[in-house]
Amino acid sequence: MTKRTKIIVFATIAVLILGMAFFPIIKRMLSSENENGASPSQPSMGGGGGRSELVVSATVLEPQILNNMFRITGVLLPDEEVDLTFETSGKITNINFQEGSFVNKGTLLAKVNDAPLQAELKKLETQMPLAEDRLRRQQTLLEKDAISQETYQSVSTQLETLKADIELVNARIRQTELRAPFSGVIGLRQVSEGAYASPNVVIANLTKISPLKIEFSLTQNFVNLIRPGSEIAFSVENDLEVFNATVYAVESKLDLNTLSLFARARYDNSDSRIKPGQSASIQIKLDQIDNAIVIPSISSVKEMGRDIAYVYKNGTAQEVEIITGMRTSSSVEVISGLNVGDTLLTTGVMQLRTGMPVRIDRMTQNSAD
Repeated sequence: MTKRTKIIVFATIAVLILGMAFFPIIKRMLSSENENGASPSQPSMGGGGGRSELVVSATVLEPQILNNMFRITGVLLPDEEVDLTFETSGKITNINFQEGSFVNKGTLLAKVNDAPLQAELKKLETQMPLAEDRLRRQQTLLEKDAISQETYQSVSTQLETLKADIELVNARIRQTELRAPFSGVIGLRQVSEGAYASPNVVIANLTKISPLKIEFSLTQNFVNLIRPGSEIAFSVENDLEVFNATVYAVESKLDLNTLSLFARARYDNSDSRIKPGQSASIQIKLDQIDNAIVIPSISSVKEMGRDIAYVYKNGTAQEVEIITGMRTSSSVEVISGLNVGDTLLTTGVMQLRTGMPVRIDRMTQNSAD
């Protein structure tokens, strides 16, 4: 690099450094000119002949009720659910349900072949009259002391054994019947008539969807907020309605892996509108603040570590430092710095400065979420 080139490089760097150093001063001078009056080439924001006005929206602060809500996600579960299977093995001879239909408790849903058991039952039942008649004769002889007590007891035992055998066959026949253990909606059929069923073969799924359970978990910081009887609100995707449910059970201890406490609430779901398996956005009210001052989030800004807002006074914007509390997606609670009745400027906040002339174009209604 030649000496001349070095001089040019150093000179360029010096100019850049000087430019960066004096840039804030030049910017403040230009800002001061803009605040003192619009330049001849720039029209006034408010249309006046003197200092420019910033057109803004505003709202008059009113006391509001603010609910401190804790939001979590849960899942909707059926009140009861079971995979339907036979207790015994055999060829399916009948399927008596419509897929997706509602069935009552005890309804016969399907059956496997029970012909051998029916034949065995008929054989045993034909022996009953003879066994009962034999016992009556032995009873008569016993009363006349014609036979011993032991002989009579033996005949009586034979009759009771026959009755037990009949009951055993009837129990096996009942095992060939698949009945609904509770009322609910039966799902899609997994087998056809003629298929071989066993206790491992699922015939269909039965679900009780009214009422529904809502399962959710709380971190250890909030475990004392929920107990049986607590009310929660929840919503599901693609449904604008908010539903209410009541907590009916809380786990006895925290999960060791997540340090979370599981709980369940129950929702009536009498119209079967909500389906199990959906996720639920749950809101739990922690407490309620009466006469709270709540402002839109966009009407406050952070500056030098402070939260500030602007109020309207005598045609100008006045900066106030605020202390905030709870925040929601679109609003923030103000603990101090603003009072009921103040006219809060809600738009143009990034452009506002203390003493800047403003003109309120629109008054909006202030409300909490």
